[in-house]
Amino acid sequence: MNTPLSPLDLARRAFKYYDYRLAVIDGERRLTYAEWARRIFRAVRALKRAGIQAGDRVAALMPNTLPMLDLFYAVPWLGAVLVPLNTRLAPDDYAYILDHSGSRLLVVDPDLWPLVEPLAGRLPPVWASRPGPAGLPDYESLLLAEPDDPLDPVVADENDTVTLNYTSGTTARPKGVELTHRNLLVNAVDFAYHLRVECGSVYLHTLPMFHVNGWGGVWAVSGVGGVHVTLPKVTGPAIWEQIRAHGVTHLCGAPAVLAMIIQAASGPVDHPVLVTTAGAPPPAAIIEQMERLGFQVLHVYGLTEVSPFITVSEWVPEERRWTAERRAVRAARQGIAQLLAGEIRVVHPDGTDVREDGQDLGEIICRGNVVMKGYFKQPEETAKVIRDGWFYTGDLAVVHPDHYIEIRDRAKDVIISGGENISSVEVESVLYRHPAVAEAAVIGVPHEKWGETPKALVVLKPGASATADEIIAFCREHLAHFKAPTSVEFLPELPRTASGKIQKFLLREPYWRGHEKRVN
Repeated sequence: MNTPLSPLDLARRAFKYYDYRLAVIDGERRLTYAEWARRIFRAVRALKRAGIQAGDRVAALMPNTLPMLDLFYAVPWLGAVLVPLNTRLAPDDYAYILDHSGSRLLVVDPDLWPLVEPLAGRLPPVWASRPGPAGLPDYESLLLAEPDDPLDPVVADENDTVTLNYTSGTTARPKGVELTHRNLLVNAVDFAYHLRVECGSVYLHTLPMFHVNGWGGVWAVSGVGGVHVTLPKVTGPAIWEQIRAHGVTHLCGAPAVLAMIIQAASGPVDHPVLVTTAGAPPPAAIIEQMERLGFQVLHVYGLTEVSPFITVSEWVPEERRWTAERRAVRAARQGIAQLLAGEIRVVHPDGTDVREDGQDLGEIICRGNVVMKGYFKQPEETAKVIRDGWFYTGDLAVVHPDHYIEIRDRAKDVIISGGENISSVEVESVLYRHPAVAEAAVIGVPHEKWGETPKALVVLKPGASATADEIIAFCREHLAHFKAPTSVEFLPELPRTASGKIQKFLLREPYWRGHEKRVN
């Protein structure tokens, strides 16, 4: 007899077979899997006592802390739906998400309470994750009031929603992505397999847990008896401190996090550390610098709507003997389908597959067990991206003769100059090779003759200097001249989402204000 698939299967396995092993390092706190299981059972009962039932939504606004990690288990354990909230939104965004999701409870970290305090009177009941704002029930105290004997999880159907993950809004309201038990178990297994997480692995939560459920790491690490290390505030020095203090073996992050690690380095790591990167195409220069520091870099690709993994830039043994520079160029590609991701294609607008020549451009589409149930309460938006059973990603890519996919750009980020398509990713990869460049983003800006031309927004490395003419000349040495930036602006930092993605729509907006082109 079949039973519903669920990421909670991984939790039950962990609680039974790894009960004596260390499960969580949260600051000064250390919990074994047995101790953590009892804590989660207390949390389930506290939620029940608060009136939360199967199908209800519970929102969480917290950094990477133990209470946040708890809720990825406790909320679905009773059949409810977790709504992890981005920690960098405005009060109006929180008001919209809490209302749209119909959340019946909000658990908030006291340090983040000011983000939602202006909404007092419009909020559902609120718990503080630890003692803080006066008058708010304290999560830790509520747990202590409950018994800790085991409870069976409620999984009625593997296609029921586990998490409701709201995408970052740009020109429109955020959309709530419904991810199911089946979606999230399949993704967690892919996470464990491709990231080579195993019993004894020590996983540092540098990636925000609210960002597509920490890419699935919140469950995958437990399933194999690994150790979760929480990190509420991510900085380069803090990452190095945790690696050295706890023997961290794995972490995940966008290329911006890799740049933090590089800038804070005082020497190489003294033990193997696998860093998995996604969120934006990683420049080959960043990968090369990480490998020179002793890190192994694994590049994966996906979107919130696919739980979020679909491809991996997988290595075969002989490629490890390549030079660092050659390996980095190869690792910057998005790769091939993950083990359980399903089918992935790159297609022309008429639905035909692109040629596998590294030049023919098309859109990445996929279907399989990781594709979302849909956008919550937005069937029209769902129908726009899921057509004939295929999810259309909006990412433009080529396929190389070795079958590896390489993203050239988001459809909305392609620069069309004089009728020629220019990949902002390709130009950014060249900019990252300049010795003075720490970060870079390339956008299209209006041009009277060509319609638009590339503009480079550059953050220089501390103590480094460069002129706009030098940056442009460097790009012209390594690119076809029409692809090189025609202007350069130096910025102290680039606007990013909490998961590290550069918000190009914010960079574009001042230049396109008053023009007909829609900025998104």
